[in-house]
Order: sequence, then structure tokens, then C-alpha cells
Amino acid sequence: MTGARSMIDHLEENVIAVLMGLMTALTFANVIARYIFNSNILWALELTVFMFAWMVLLGASYALKKSAHLGVDALVNMASPRLRRTLGLIAALACVIYAFFLLKGAWDYWANFANLPATEGRWFPMGFEEKFRPRGWYETQDIPVPPGLGWLADVFNDGEHYEKLPRLVPYFVLPFSMALLLLRACQATWAVWTGKIDMIIVSHEAEDAVEEAGAALAAKLKDN
Repeated sequence: MTGARSMIDHLEENVIAVLMGLMTALTFANVIARYIFNSNILWALELTVFMFAWMVLLGASYALKKSAHLGVDALVNMASPRLRRTLGLIAALACVIYAFFLLKGAWDYWANFANLPATEGRWFPMGFEEKFRPRGWYETQDIPVPPGLGWLADVFNDGEHYEKLPRLVPYFVLPFSMALLLLRACQATWAVWTGKIDMIIVSHEAEDAVEEAGAALAAKLKDN
């Protein structure tokens, strides 16, 4: 149980690290193919774009977990600890609601590509569609089907062979990342409620950059 929890806790950073490594290797291989062998990896650009999209969407939940999203807290810092905690709870609950809406929209967009029904209801899911148009046959433009994924044709395309990777695979990042974002928002809300933190956004990149620049300038003047 502890191992599963640890894996979930580090899920985003592990996937992001793998994606960054694959993007670097694929881009390097494509450069070598172009300038040395006068060739081209046709599907490299499309796959790199999809991997970058995965990194961005997973990065949203990872940044929330690390409290790295930027925020304006000038007024919040002037409040009393009790009021600050109350404001933190309101903000955290707003993030949970927002992440829930994003998850619903992400599922509704991806579901038909996986031959699954989208949810009914504009704001809150009131069940699943009874009638929908399956779109499991939609393919990417250039990305071939990797070895080991031939079973996708049997499950999502009535046994008809895919010439390219079905879109349901790269698009899966939408519900996956939004589910993680909702999970991280709930975890942050619980942390505020239990008093571990008083706000879910504590990143001050601009202030940190100014301090680092000032320290570097001071050190340079001292050396001179």
C-alpha cells in the first residue's frame, strides 16, 4: 500500500522525466538523420508535439502538488492567520471545483475517440450518453503503431488494422492529467484544512529572480 501511494505521489515527475528524455533522444536522432544521412524521421515532429502536450498538462498537476503555481498573495499576507486559512480554504475549494469541470470536459472530449459515451449535463455529469458516434477509428497523421499495441485494433476498431496510432492514445492525457489535477487539488485542500499549509500557491519566482540577480550583482561588485 505504501509503495502504491509513493508511486502515485511521484507519478507526474516520473512520467515528465521519461517524456523529456524521449523528446531529447528523438529530436537528436532526427537531427542526425537529416544532416548526416540526408533522411528524415517522418513522425518525429508530431510525436514530439504530443509529448510536449503531455508534459504541459501533467505539469499543471505537478506544479499544484509542489505549490509552484504563481499567485498574488500581497493582500493575503496582510490578513490574520485565521482569515488567511479561511481564504486559503475558499481558494482551494475553487480549485477543486475548477479541476472537476476540467475533468468532465476532458472526458467528454476523449471518450468518443475510445468508443465510450460522454457525460450528459452541461455543468454536472448527469449520467452518460445513450447514443453517440464512436470515433475509435480516428488516427494520427504520421505516428506508426508501436509494437505491442496491435490489440488496440481488436478493442477499438472492430479488428481492422490501424495504419497509424489511434488518436485515443495521445488524447488520453486529457482525462488522465485532469484526474491528477483534481487529486492534487483535493490533497492541497486537505492540507489547508488540517493546517499543514495556509495557501495552495506559494511560488514567488519574480521575487526569487530579483533576489538572485541582486546577490549576483553584489558579489560582482565585491570582486571588483
